[in-house]
Amino acid sequence: MLHRALCVIGLLLLLHAQAGAQALGERLERLLDDSSLADSEVGMAVYDLTDDTCVFRYQEKKLFRPASVEKLVTAITALDALGCGHPFTTRLCYAGQMDGTCLDGDLYVVGGFDPEFGEADMDSLVGWVKRAGIRRISGQLCGDLSMKDSLHWGSGWAWDDNPWYFQPYLSPLLYCKDYVEVTVRPVKGKAQPEVLCRPSSSFYAVTNEARTNDPSAGEFEITRDWLRGSNRIIVRGNCTSPRMERLNMQASQDFFMHAFREKLQAAGVEAGDCAFRPCPEDAALLGECSHSLADVLLPMLKKSDNLSAEAVFYHLAASANPRHAGSEDAVEVIEEMIRSLGFDPSRYRIADGCGVSPYNYVSPELLVAFLKHACRRPDIYGMLCEALPVAGRDGTLRHRMRTGEACGNVRAKTGSMTGVSSLAGYATAANGHVFAFVIINQNVLKPFVARRFQDRVCREICK
Repeated sequence: MLHRALCVIGLLLLLHAQAGAQALGERLERLLDDSSLADSEVGMAVYDLTDDTCVFRYQEKKLFRPASVEKLVTAITALDALGCGHPFTTRLCYAGQMDGTCLDGDLYVVGGFDPEFGEADMDSLVGWVKRAGIRRISGQLCGDLSMKDSLHWGSGWAWDDNPWYFQPYLSPLLYCKDYVEVTVRPVKGKAQPEVLCRPSSSFYAVTNEARTNDPSAGEFEITRDWLRGSNRIIVRGNCTSPRMERLNMQASQDFFMHAFREKLQAAGVEAGDCAFRPCPEDAALLGECSHSLADVLLPMLKKSDNLSAEAVFYHLAASANPRHAGSEDAVEVIEEMIRSLGFDPSRYRIADGCGVSPYNYVSPELLVAFLKHACRRPDIYGMLCEALPVAGRDGTLRHRMRTGEACGNVRAKTGSMTGVSSLAGYATAANGHVFAFVIINQNVLKPFVARRFQDRVCREICK
């Protein structure tokens, strides 16, 4: 009798789960009748990870440009292949002899493509030089860029996205994410507004042509003279309130080495010219600073930082080709991951690590497979959930789903580029079930329409 009772209970639970899945599927199906989707396309896949069953699919095998949800592919592959403790290391070495306080030789900075390398890390490099007793370098300051190839943009990146920070220059030597934060504030009683730049450096120049509360000055703008390949920052137009822009710098490795030389001189260390060449194998190590993959994933996913994603992408490449990594090496690692998930990588196109390239093509079905794989690996899932934006709380979802069932219960990566809006991640329903979901809206000229649809889908999943 007990056995029969348990079988009946099990059958009832199964029927209840099936009914719940069917009800969710029907609710999601009705959302597709939204008239705002009439002039665009959408691909969706929703998978109940708790019951291990697909509850909804729509055009899930079709190829779409993923925009920044591509970062999920990069992140999950890296967590699988490298581990969350994988280091992004910048090394300081010297070749030559120490003669009292003089280094009779060259000082090398070996780039490790660390997107978190900032002012404090640069101060550490200078500190190691001073602690070694070096007050003069007779040779050159050398940057070693041999970790990756010389291509400073990703495949298919738009030329006119320069000079904005979201399209950074790619180099193994990075300083402050290769951008300058320019803040402009109107000053009462003065014709010109105040301009503040961080980090401070003589590598760039600032031309302030703006006026305070003067409509005749024209539209306000903060830009860089990028068409001429110049690092001259230009502020012009009518400034009526505080404004801030982040502008990338032309040639990130030059920005790095210039800042290093400038800080050495400020610390009383006489340094020669800068050059770029590989560090000799027998060079002595002065010190190294490092950030982990876990450190890099937080801004990469929470803030959708493209530079962080490309750094991870090239570290995947370096795992396959340690001497001189190229994007094709990273693609091979990701394609092997796709193959391990049971898919044919030739059916998809991976062009970069961040999703900026319009050459990326994946399907909702494939993205859900990545999310399912991550969920089955506690070491990956825990780090991924920590780094993903939380609906209504933080990151790129802080202003979305601030009320209702989805608030705090959706952890997902957003994606946005011209014509594309996407959302993919995890959602927890009221009954405790965890779902993996992917929504890609394509051919959308009004992104808010797609975001509104995506938010409605998430609320239905979380009921």
